[in-house]
Amino acid sequence: MTMKPTSSIGLAEARRLTLENIAPLPAEILPLTEGIDRVAAADIFALVDSPTMDSSRKDGYAVAAPDIAAAAPEYPVELRIMGAMTAGGSNHIPIGPGETIRILTGARIPAGADAVVAEEFVQQRDDAVILSRPIDPGKNILRRGSDARSGDCLLNAGWPVSPVTAGLLASAGISEVEVFRLPMVGIIGTGDEIVEPGRPLPKGKLYASNNVTLAAWCKRYGMPSRLAVVPDDYGAIEAAIFRLAAVTDALITSGGAWTGEHDMVAQVLAGLGWRQLFHRIRIGPGKAVGLGMLKHKPVFILPGGPPSNLMGFLQIALPGLLALGGHANPGLPRLRARLATDLDEGDPNWTDFFYGTLEIGSDPPLFHPMKKRSRLRSISRATAVAAIPEGRDFLPAGTDIHVQLLSWSGMESYREEPSRP
Repeated sequence: MTMKPTSSIGLAEARRLTLENIAPLPAEILPLTEGIDRVAAADIFALVDSPTMDSSRKDGYAVAAPDIAAAAPEYPVELRIMGAMTAGGSNHIPIGPGETIRILTGARIPAGADAVVAEEFVQQRDDAVILSRPIDPGKNILRRGSDARSGDCLLNAGWPVSPVTAGLLASAGISEVEVFRLPMVGIIGTGDEIVEPGRPLPKGKLYASNNVTLAAWCKRYGMPSRLAVVPDDYGAIEAAIFRLAAVTDALITSGGAWTGEHDMVAQVLAGLGWRQLFHRIRIGPGKAVGLGMLKHKPVFILPGGPPSNLMGFLQIALPGLLALGGHANPGLPRLRARLATDLDEGDPNWTDFFYGTLEIGSDPPLFHPMKKRSRLRSISRATAVAAIPEGRDFLPAGTDIHVQLLSWSGMESYREEPSRP
């Protein structure tokens, strides 16, 4: 028995249904260093001021700015050195009129001082220093709480803990973070023609490369996966779904996604009682993408052709998996780019996606689209994805567009955060 095609929906509607029906997994508490790139499950607040005192930004001399307000090359001011203070030191040496303290970076600002003169701007003479220019109060002083004040919200729920953010949290007295659990993803490749990589390859067969691509994308975002390869057999597909659904948080099927006599994934899922949300999207490539809930777990149906398989994953499955991991704005990072050539293979009834490469060196970068017939070897070189939106069939060269990044090495200065549709 074959399944009848379901009516298609637009990309925005498919993304809305995806994100509305997927809730984050339960949270767990981890040591701060183990929470890197995990998503905060609650707002995180500073426990202490950071720094805990006014301190010096420079190696130099702590001074009272009024003492050297009249300093000039022709009228230098001499200050007597009363001692030295180092970062973490316990001595406290106040200064009075005409006095200074030798101070190192990170040391407490002594009482009576309101600025620090960097050492390259002073001349030392025995137990005194000579200064020939004035200084503004507050110069080279890091104020207490300038990085964080006790009670400040340092990271909002839904956003990942970056390495730099982790350092900020540590400075504010935080050693553990409450983060959403990462989903375990089951990936099932279906097809009589595919073979698990690493096994002997019979004549006329193909290795299940889609499984590897999808697992690699999951790995990039820290999500573990379990893989299976099954033939186009109802019982085998059903058994694989049963087995992996029991030990994973989400399932992805690859292949068997359409309505032919060998395309039975949706039929198996219907027999298992899944709640189908959609199973056809007006996008190309990737129109056979589907999503439903099987006992409260999301199951993503992806087509088998590599360009369609990857595009369906990037536009629907990846945002869904990231939402499961708690991301507030799930999806690929984006940046503004400019079309290097015309995009003219569109269909006004669809959102047409194009793999391509970015040329860095101009602002914005130039996007060079690949032809729609691109296959695995071509798209392996792609660094970004662009689209002709539904309702249009052509974008001329020179048009400013937003592209999704497949590789963001070297793009840090251009990147924008993904956003909900």
